[in-house]
Amino acid sequence: MLSAVSPNTDLASFHDHLKKSTRVLALLGAGLSASSGLPTFRGKGGLWRTHDAMSLATPEAFDDDPALVWQFYGHRRHMSLNAQPNPAHYALARLAEKMPGFQALSQNVDGLSPRANHPPGQLQLLHGSLFDVKCVDQTKCGYIEINYEDPLVPALAMPTGIDPTSDEARDAAVKSHDISDINTALPKVETKDLPFCPKCSQHLLRPGVVWFGEALPTKVLDNVDAYMRGGKIDLIMVIGTGAKVYPASSFIGDARELGAKVCVVNMDANDRPPGGWQEGDWFFEGDAAELLPKMLEPVIGKRY
Repeated sequence: MLSAVSPNTDLASFHDHLKKSTRVLALLGAGLSASSGLPTFRGKGGLWRTHDAMSLATPEAFDDDPALVWQFYGHRRHMSLNAQPNPAHYALARLAEKMPGFQALSQNVDGLSPRANHPPGQLQLLHGSLFDVKCVDQTKCGYIEINYEDPLVPALAMPTGIDPTSDEARDAAVKSHDISDINTALPKVETKDLPFCPKCSQHLLRPGVVWFGEALPTKVLDNVDAYMRGGKIDLIMVIGTGAKVYPASSFIGDARELGAKVCVVNMDANDRPPGGWQEGDWFFEGDAAELLPKMLEPVIGKRY
């Protein structure tokens, strides 16, 4: 059993360790994007309109009502494209540029890390991306594309309450209504107006995210496994996530076995890594967007 250990909160000691580190992991969660204004749709208050957002993130939900699921993900795509990467995204991207042995494992699907120019070879998207779109038939068809169009198809455009043929509708400053608000009427969308696969022309396209009940991408897991087999790990940073769900929780233990110290960055003062604290760990409470640029400064510099 682990002894009762309190984490270190001293930035100078973290800096000393970081400067000596060559192989560093970061496990990223929704808290990384908090300052960018994106809702997590998890835990308390995790509703989209009247729906439990997690209940929309299943293959069964898509089979039952693909229009509703696409409206949910169309809204999330719209929100993400109208958000901007924050200083934490840029700090991690800069760390990747400066440290070849750095690897980020992201649970986020919002596309903000790629938009911060995080080197793709050092960013593993564990849960896919809102901007990957694929045919529902990955066995016979296998079509997949990266698509940042908003809306993906006209039927998924955010409503404005304005006649689309009017002069007012051409005004770029016109704001769309928030369809996550139950007081905003949700447009009726027919299945025939949803995005269809351009390759097979038979099946719907679906969001390229990992839904509940689905396996994580094989290539991503292979990349993580290859990194873990690469030798000693000096540090794992757990940023904006409680890392309570497998396999994210297992990565921390795997890194510890390879020698890593653990550093948690989170808004929740009660957060702790799976298995508890060990000697030499760090905890920094607060917004990752404010903390990470200072924490990584010895490697990335004051301006990046």
